[in-house]
Amino acid sequence: MAKGYKHLLAEAEAVIKSVTSDEMAVQFQNDSVVMVDIRDPRELEREGMIPDAFHAPRGMLEFWIDPESPYHKPRFSEAKTYVFYCASGWRSLLAAKVAQEMGLDARSLLGGFNEWKKAGNPVAERAVRGG
Repeated sequence: MAKGYKHLLAEAEAVIKSVTSDEMAVQFQNDSVVMVDIRDPRELEREGMIPDAFHAPRGMLEFWIDPESPYHKPRFSEAKTYVFYCASGWRSLLAAKVAQEMGLDARSLLGGFNEWKKAGNPVAERAVRGG
């Protein structure tokens, strides 16, 4: 039988450490932590993002992480802890699981960007790209 999204999320929850907005509010500017926003660019433009977060669209994540990929981003070659987030935490939980399987020290932000904002944490505007 095929696995549904609930099963995939449960598998990810079993192996990925989730961190709260309160925990990350203290650590998000720590040099050993990289916040990774995996939301669609339209979400960033509409809602903003965590200051200094690295945007990695979910659809490119595996290609950007893998050093063998022609699309590899050096940001993912650093020996750091990567905290992934999306709007509510589901996509980031799955992304963190993949990132961990690919060798990164990965976490997921519990409740995602929505909880981050709700807790009153800083939000940076995302400029719309021209061209």
